[in-house]
Formats: sequence, C-alpha cells, structure tokens
Amino acid sequence: MHRVVVTGGAGFIGSAVVRMLIRERDAHVLTVDKLTYAGSLLSLADVMDSPRHQFVRVDVCDAPALRTLFGDFRPSAVVHLAAESHVDRSIDGPAAFVQTNIVGTFAVLEESLRYWRALPALEASAFRMLHVSTDEVFGSLGPGGFVTETTAYDPSSPYAASKASADLLVRAWHRTYGLPVLTTNCSNNFGPYQFPEKLIPLIIARAMAGQQLPVYGRGENIRDWLHVDDHADALLTVLARGRPGETYNVSARCTKTNLDVVRAICRMLDTLQPDSKIGDRESLIEFVSDRPGHDRRYAVDPQKIETELGWRAGKTFDAALADTVAWFLTHQDWCAAVQEGHYDGARLGLGAAR
Repeated sequence: MHRVVVTGGAGFIGSAVVRMLIRERDAHVLTVDKLTYAGSLLSLADVMDSPRHQFVRVDVCDAPALRTLFGDFRPSAVVHLAAESHVDRSIDGPAAFVQTNIVGTFAVLEESLRYWRALPALEASAFRMLHVSTDEVFGSLGPGGFVTETTAYDPSSPYAASKASADLLVRAWHRTYGLPVLTTNCSNNFGPYQFPEKLIPLIIARAMAGQQLPVYGRGENIRDWLHVDDHADALLTVLARGRPGETYNVSARCTKTNLDVVRAICRMLDTLQPDSKIGDRESLIEFVSDRPGHDRRYAVDPQKIETELGWRAGKTFDAALADTVAWFLTHQDWCAAVQEGHYDGARLGLGAAR
C-alpha cells in the first residue's frame, strides 16, 4: 500500500479511506474525484496539506486522463470507490448511475490493466485493484438468513443494478485478463462526513431543526449497519491480505429496522440537545409512502473476511451512532456548505425527475 490511487476519494467512504491511509498507513495517496454534489474537499481538509497526498479533479470515465495519472503517479494499488450511490437518486435519474458506475468502472479496469501489464515483474506481482461494491446487489432477503459471497445477485434498484454490472465486469477482467482484482460488498455505512441525503444524517438534521421525520412505509425495512471507519479498515485489510480474484463481504453483524434507527437518534438528540419547543422528537416521526422497489431486508455474513483475513468491526452500533450524532451536532457548518446548491432536504426517489 505504498502508493495508492483512490477514486471517489472526496466522497463519504473514499475520504475515510484517504484519511486512514495518510494518518495510519504511511502511504502516498493520489485522490481522484470528479467533485459531484456528493464529493467535497472539505471532507479531506485534515490531510490536504500532507506531503504524501495529492488531489486531482478527474472523471473516472476519462480514460486518457486516468492513463496519464497512472503513468505519472505509478501506484502499487488502486481503490475504486467512485460511484453514484444514492438509491433514491437512481430512481429519479438512472443515466448517471449507468455512466459512472458501469462505464467508469470499465475505464478504471482498462487503464489498470494497461498499467499493470507494463510493470516490471516484481511490481506487477504486488499490484492490486480493489473494487468497492454494496450488499444491495443481492436484493432483498426473506425473514431469515444472510447473504454470503456466493449468494446470487438480484438487484432491485437502478443503483443496485449498476453496481452489480460493475462487479461482473471486475470478475471478467480477472478471469479473462488475469488482472489482480479484489471486490468487497459492504452493508449500509454511516458516520462523519456522510452527505445529508442519507437516512442517518438526514434524520439528525431534521430532528435538530424540529422538522417532520419522514420514514418510508412503516419503518420495518431492515438494514445492516457499519461505521465508515470500520469499513475503511476492512478495505485496507482486504487490499493488504486479500487473495486476487476473491470477493469479501463486509459487515458489523448489526441489523436494525429503519424505525429503530430513527428512534435511537431522537432519544440521543433529546439528551444532547433538549429543546422545549420541539419536545419529544419521536413525535416528529411521519410515515410516508414507500420507495418504489424498496428492499425489505439486508443482512450480510462477514465470516469469510473474519476467518481468512482476521478482520472484525471494532465499533458497536450504539457507540458509533452516538459519536455520529455528536459529530453532526458540532459540524453544522460542514453540512450547510456541502448541501448549498445541491440538496434542500426534500424527498427524492419518486421517479418524477426523469
């Protein structure tokens, strides 16, 4: 992990990976990001001045630009995180997801392959490309069981379908061309620097302001929650010790209904920031019409990464959520800055924007 290219490195998960590489792994990092609405250099403020960090504003679909960057930087690894990632936005506008998640992954694969083939034998044997994916490619589970690395794909949303397509391209580039790739499929991430359109930061922001807290359906949809720092640690573990061609599921073994998560946030805010005008924040919960194609349940089995690579999540959900709520309370300026001109808190995912 001496020299690492991180695509999408100004995004939520990408910036956590970059910060960890700089602070804890002594790596040299080239952050590549298009800086769409979900990417912000504010998320990299703590490491932007590091002599071991460089940033370039490049679209991963721009193959010639990637070729130049790889040639100049000479990475020993590529961590591919650049993606459109919000399910609701994929319902409203799927084209961007096809372009970035499928075409962009194709470009990263092609340029990684071109670069890898030209490396001296010793460097080529050490090179890795890590493709970061999602548990949403597996679709909705029934009331019991867990998805494993061999579970069949059954994506429900345009987002999930685009990531499933990218996963299959990555597998093919390994099997056909021998490119030393690794793939991870993670459960739902949360933590600092998450764009406020996602459930946890959205609920925090609205509850702080005393606004209605929209919950899809009856709030019974189940998600498997993972703190972003645990995820970043898992990714770097896979990058360092994973077997090329293999896929690893990443999970903290923590399933919660959406309603349970919203209620937990309300209780924490009532304790940390009581407001007599707002009162009990659970009273702000409002059930709204469900999202089209909303998967009922996700639950991920991380046994492979735990047994083969020795990784386990280090944070409990309650402690991680408390830290996340406290972070957003003290970083309202970050939230305002990244949302300005991009997102006003309105509901997405009704399919009306196409």
